[in-house]
Amino acid sequence: MATMPLLSSRTALVTGAARRVGAAIATALHAAGANLVIHYRSSQSEAETLVERFNRARGASAVALRADLIDTAALPRLVDEAASAFGGLDILVNNASSFHPTPIGKITLDSWDDLIGSNLKAPLFLSQAAAPELRKRSGLILNLVDIHGMRPLPDYPLYSVAKAGFIMLTRALARELGPEIRVNGIAPGPVMWPEGEIDAAMKAEIIRKTALKRLGTPEDVAQAALFFATAAPFVTGQVLAIDGGRSLGW
Repeated sequence: MATMPLLSSRTALVTGAARRVGAAIATALHAAGANLVIHYRSSQSEAETLVERFNRARGASAVALRADLIDTAALPRLVDEAASAFGGLDILVNNASSFHPTPIGKITLDSWDDLIGSNLKAPLFLSQAAAPELRKRSGLILNLVDIHGMRPLPDYPLYSVAKAGFIMLTRALARELGPEIRVNGIAPGPVMWPEGEIDAAMKAEIIRKTALKRLGTPEDVAQAALFFATAAPFVTGQVLAIDGGRSLGW
Protein backbone atom coordinates (compact mmCIF):
# COMPACT_ATOMS: atom_id res chain seq x y z
CA MET A 1 0.00 0.00 0.00
CA ALA A 2 1.32 3.43 -0.95
CA THR A 3 1.90 5.76 1.96
CA MET A 4 0.57 9.33 2.00
CA PRO A 5 3.15 12.12 1.68
CA LEU A 6 4.22 13.44 5.06
CA LEU A 7 2.60 16.84 4.58
CA SER A 8 -0.39 15.82 2.51
CA SER A 9 -3.34 18.24 2.94
CA ARG A 10 -1.13 20.73 4.80
CA THR A 11 -0.62 24.29 3.58
CA ALA A 12 2.56 26.33 3.97
CA LEU A 13 3.08 30.04 3.44
CA VAL A 14 6.75 30.82 2.76
CA THR A 15 7.77 34.47 2.59
CA GLY A 16 10.42 35.47 0.09
CA ALA A 17 9.94 32.07 -1.53
CA ALA A 18 10.60 32.93 -5.15
CA ARG A 19 14.37 32.62 -5.01
CA ARG A 20 17.41 31.27 -3.16
CA VAL A 21 16.85 29.64 0.25
CA GLY A 22 13.13 30.43 0.27
CA ALA A 23 12.61 28.58 -3.00
CA ALA A 24 14.55 25.59 -1.69
CA ILE A 25 12.37 25.44 1.44
CA ALA A 26 9.20 25.73 -0.63
CA THR A 27 10.43 22.96 -2.94
CA ALA A 28 11.17 20.60 -0.06
CA LEU A 29 7.80 21.20 1.61
CA HIS A 30 5.97 20.76 -1.69
CA ALA A 31 7.82 17.53 -2.42
CA ALA A 32 6.66 16.27 0.99
CA GLY A 33 3.05 16.84 -0.04
CA ALA A 34 2.23 20.35 1.18
CA ASN A 35 0.30 22.95 -0.75
CA LEU A 36 2.44 26.06 -1.16
CA VAL A 37 1.68 29.75 -0.97
CA ILE A 38 4.67 31.49 -2.52
CA HIS A 39 5.02 35.02 -1.20
CA TYR A 40 7.05 37.56 -3.15
CA ARG A 41 7.52 41.31 -3.23
CA SER A 42 9.34 42.06 -6.49
CA SER A 43 10.36 38.64 -7.88
CA GLN A 44 7.10 38.03 -9.72
CA SER A 45 8.58 36.13 -12.66
CA GLU A 46 10.52 33.73 -10.43
CA ALA A 47 7.49 33.20 -8.19
CA GLU A 48 5.21 32.41 -11.12
CA THR A 49 7.79 30.03 -12.58
CA LEU A 50 8.01 28.15 -9.28
CA VAL A 51 4.21 27.95 -9.02
CA GLU A 52 3.99 26.58 -12.55
CA ARG A 53 6.59 23.92 -11.74
CA PHE A 54 4.76 22.87 -8.58
CA ASN A 55 1.40 22.73 -10.35
CA ARG A 56 2.85 20.61 -13.15
CA ALA A 57 4.12 18.17 -10.54
CA ARG A 58 0.81 18.15 -8.62
CA GLY A 59 -2.21 19.98 -9.94
CA ALA A 60 -3.61 22.99 -8.09
CA SER A 61 -1.03 22.75 -5.31
CA ALA A 62 0.59 26.21 -5.40
CA VAL A 63 -0.26 29.89 -5.72
CA ALA A 64 1.79 33.08 -5.63
CA LEU A 65 0.81 36.12 -3.56
CA ARG A 66 2.46 39.52 -3.59
CA ALA A 67 2.83 41.68 -0.48
CA ASP A 68 5.18 44.28 0.92
CA LEU A 69 5.88 42.84 4.36
CA ILE A 70 7.01 46.22 5.67
CA ASP A 71 3.41 47.37 5.22
CA THR A 72 2.01 45.98 8.47
CA ALA A 73 -1.57 46.77 7.46
CA ALA A 74 -1.25 44.39 4.49
CA LEU A 75 -0.28 41.35 6.55
CA PRO A 76 -3.75 40.21 7.72
CA ARG A 77 -4.87 40.26 4.09
CA LEU A 78 -1.88 38.12 3.08
CA VAL A 79 -2.80 35.57 5.76
CA ASP A 80 -6.47 35.59 4.73
CA GLU A 81 -5.59 35.04 1.06
CA ALA A 82 -3.12 32.28 1.93
CA ALA A 83 -5.65 30.48 4.14
CA SER A 84 -8.40 30.87 1.54
CA ALA A 85 -6.25 29.39 -1.23
CA PHE A 86 -6.35 25.86 0.22
CA GLY A 87 -8.83 26.02 3.09
CA GLY A 88 -6.48 26.73 5.98
CA LEU A 89 -2.90 27.36 7.05
CA ASP A 90 -0.58 24.91 8.80
CA ILE A 91 2.94 26.29 8.39
CA LEU A 92 4.33 29.83 8.25
CA VAL A 93 7.95 30.20 7.20
CA ASN A 94 9.30 33.70 7.91
CA ASN A 95 12.15 33.71 5.41
CA ALA A 96 12.07 37.09 3.64
CA SER A 97 14.97 39.30 4.68
CA SER A 98 16.95 42.38 3.73
CA PHE A 99 20.74 42.22 4.02
CA HIS A 100 23.17 45.07 3.47
CA PRO A 101 26.06 46.66 5.39
CA THR A 102 25.51 49.55 7.79
CA PRO A 103 28.93 50.61 9.15
CA ILE A 104 28.79 52.77 12.26
CA GLY A 105 28.77 56.40 11.17
CA LYS A 106 26.74 55.62 8.04
CA ILE A 107 23.57 54.19 9.56
CA THR A 108 20.40 55.93 8.38
CA LEU A 109 16.77 55.77 9.45
CA ASP A 110 15.98 54.23 6.07
CA SER A 111 18.43 51.40 6.81
CA TRP A 112 16.88 50.96 10.25
CA ASP A 113 13.37 50.78 8.81
CA ASP A 114 14.45 48.30 6.12
CA LEU A 115 16.59 45.93 8.19
CA ILE A 116 14.61 45.99 11.43
CA GLY A 117 11.38 46.05 9.44
CA SER A 118 12.07 43.03 7.26
CA ASN A 119 14.00 40.95 9.78
CA LEU A 120 12.02 41.59 12.97
CA LYS A 121 8.92 43.76 12.63
CA ALA A 122 7.41 41.90 9.67
CA PRO A 123 7.86 38.40 11.15
CA LEU A 124 6.30 39.55 14.42
CA PHE A 125 3.21 41.07 12.87
CA LEU A 126 2.83 38.33 10.25
CA SER A 127 3.05 35.66 12.96
CA GLN A 128 0.48 37.56 15.01
CA ALA A 129 -1.85 37.75 12.03
CA ALA A 130 -1.38 34.06 11.22
CA ALA A 131 -1.77 32.77 14.79
CA PRO A 132 -5.57 32.33 14.74
CA GLU A 133 -5.38 30.19 11.57
CA LEU A 134 -2.38 28.22 12.80
CA ARG A 135 -4.10 27.48 16.12
CA LYS A 136 -6.93 25.74 14.28
CA ARG A 137 -4.47 23.24 12.77
CA SER A 138 -1.85 22.80 15.54
CA GLY A 139 0.48 24.72 13.28
CA LEU A 140 4.14 25.58 13.00
CA ILE A 141 6.07 28.83 12.61
CA LEU A 142 9.60 28.53 11.25
CA ASN A 143 11.84 31.58 11.46
CA LEU A 144 14.94 31.95 9.30
CA VAL A 145 17.27 33.66 11.74
CA ASP A 146 21.06 33.79 11.32
CA ILE A 147 24.20 32.74 13.15
CA HIS A 148 25.08 36.46 13.13
CA GLY A 149 22.17 37.04 15.47
CA MET A 150 24.39 35.31 18.04
CA ARG A 151 27.78 36.68 16.98
CA PRO A 152 27.74 40.00 15.10
CA LEU A 153 28.98 40.34 11.55
CA PRO A 154 31.48 43.20 11.12
CA ASP A 155 30.01 46.21 9.30
CA TYR A 156 26.50 44.74 9.66
CA PRO A 157 25.44 45.92 13.15
CA LEU A 158 21.81 46.63 12.24
CA TYR A 159 21.35 43.30 10.50
CA SER A 160 22.98 41.48 13.43
CA VAL A 161 20.78 43.31 15.94
CA ALA A 162 17.66 42.52 13.92
CA LYS A 163 18.51 38.82 13.76
CA ALA A 164 19.33 38.76 17.47
CA GLY A 165 15.87 40.15 18.12
CA PHE A 166 14.42 37.57 15.75
CA ILE A 167 16.02 34.77 17.78
CA MET A 168 14.42 36.11 20.95
CA LEU A 169 11.14 36.58 19.11
CA THR A 170 11.27 32.89 18.16
CA ARG A 171 11.59 31.88 21.80
CA ALA A 172 9.00 34.38 23.00
CA LEU A 173 6.45 33.26 20.41
CA ALA A 174 7.03 29.63 21.35
CA ARG A 175 6.05 30.49 24.89
CA GLU A 176 3.15 32.77 23.94
CA LEU A 177 1.61 30.54 21.25
CA GLY A 178 1.99 27.12 22.87
CA PRO A 179 0.55 24.60 23.23
CA GLU A 180 -1.30 24.87 19.92
CA ILE A 181 1.54 26.32 17.80
CA ARG A 182 5.19 25.27 17.71
CA VAL A 183 7.76 27.97 16.89
CA ASN A 184 11.35 27.18 15.93
CA GLY A 185 14.25 28.88 14.20
CA ILE A 186 16.84 27.89 11.62
CA ALA A 187 20.13 29.80 11.68
CA PRO A 188 21.97 29.39 8.37
CA GLY A 189 25.68 30.04 8.12
CA PRO A 190 27.64 29.95 4.85
CA VAL A 191 25.13 28.11 2.69
CA MET A 192 24.98 30.62 -0.16
CA TRP A 193 27.05 33.68 -0.93
CA PRO A 194 25.13 36.95 -0.55
CA GLU A 195 24.27 38.73 -3.76
CA GLY A 196 26.82 41.40 -4.58
CA GLU A 197 30.59 41.53 -4.51
CA ILE A 198 32.44 39.19 -2.18
CA ASP A 199 36.05 38.77 -3.20
CA ALA A 200 37.76 35.41 -3.44
CA ALA A 201 39.97 36.09 -0.42
CA MET A 202 36.97 36.72 1.83
CA LYS A 203 35.25 33.57 0.58
CA ALA A 204 38.37 31.53 1.26
CA GLU A 205 38.63 32.97 4.78
CA ILE A 206 35.01 32.11 5.57
CA ILE A 207 35.52 28.52 4.38
CA ARG A 208 38.75 28.27 6.37
CA LYS A 209 36.90 29.20 9.55
CA THR A 210 34.11 26.70 8.90
CA ALA A 211 34.65 23.33 10.57
CA LEU A 212 33.49 21.32 7.54
CA LYS A 213 35.69 23.44 5.21
CA ARG A 214 33.03 23.89 2.56
CA LEU A 215 29.99 25.91 1.61
CA GLY A 216 26.58 24.50 2.39
CA THR A 217 23.54 24.63 0.11
CA PRO A 218 20.01 26.01 0.31
CA GLU A 219 18.88 22.38 0.30
CA ASP A 220 20.70 21.87 3.63
CA VAL A 221 18.49 24.57 5.12
CA ALA A 222 15.42 23.10 3.44
CA GLN A 223 16.08 19.71 5.03
CA ALA A 224 16.12 21.38 8.46
CA ALA A 225 12.77 22.99 7.67
CA LEU A 226 11.42 19.59 6.65
CA PHE A 227 12.65 18.11 9.93
CA PHE A 228 10.79 20.69 11.99
CA ALA A 229 7.66 20.26 9.85
CA THR A 230 7.54 16.46 9.86
CA ALA A 231 9.69 14.92 12.60
CA ALA A 232 9.77 17.26 15.59
CA PRO A 233 6.31 17.35 17.23
CA PHE A 234 7.80 17.85 20.71
CA VAL A 235 10.27 20.59 19.73
CA THR A 236 9.51 24.27 20.17
CA GLY A 237 11.47 27.41 21.04
CA GLN A 238 14.67 26.01 19.54
CA VAL A 239 17.17 27.41 17.03
CA LEU A 240 19.14 25.00 14.85
CA ALA A 241 22.35 26.26 13.23
CA ILE A 242 22.90 24.97 9.69
CA ASP A 243 26.39 26.37 9.30
CA GLY A 244 28.92 23.57 8.85
CA GLY A 245 30.39 24.48 12.22
CA ARG A 246 31.03 28.12 11.29
CA SER A 247 29.73 29.32 14.66
CA LEU A 248 32.14 27.10 16.61
CA GLY A 249 34.91 29.62 16.18
CA TRP A 250 35.74 32.71 14.20
